[in-house]
Amino acid sequence: MSESRPPLPPFTRDTAIQKVRAAENGWNGCNPEKVSLAYTADSRWRNRSEFFSGRPAIVAFLTRKWAKEYEYRLIKEIWAFTDDRIAVRFAYEFHDAAGDWFRAYGNENWEFDAHGLMRLRHASINDLAISESERTFHWDRAAPRPEDHPGLTDLGL
Repeated sequence: MSESRPPLPPFTRDTAIQKVRAAENGWNGCNPEKVSLAYTADSRWRNRSEFFSGRPAIVAFLTRKWAKEYEYRLIKEIWAFTDDRIAVRFAYEFHDAAGDWFRAYGNENWEFDAHGLMRLRHASINDLAISESERTFHWDRAAPRPEDHPGLTDLGL
């Protein structure tokens, strides 16, 4: 039986938005194994300057990432979509082991297979040091971002 991760392509605006929010919720859970299941077994990634493929590499990457990004909170927003592709912009906030806060800004291009699994992910990301008072992502980390929490456009990001 094939794995399936609805909504499936071809995407409409509504299903593309659902896919983006599902990805945001998954990443905010900071569970590398669970997140990796949204990708094909041979998914190819470019994340900043790293290139890798396959779920084991995804799990290893996310494990390293979240081991050093404390209080991670992410917001994703749809930019554009086609039948099997979605472009998003995102921002996330975190602090490092020294307690210094950062906001990372980026864009991702995604391509999906017929079962709704992401087979290709390209991410371009820039980090900005911020003070704790400049943080804007304050929801409880134990749950997804609340539906009424502002998105990137509403926050002016």
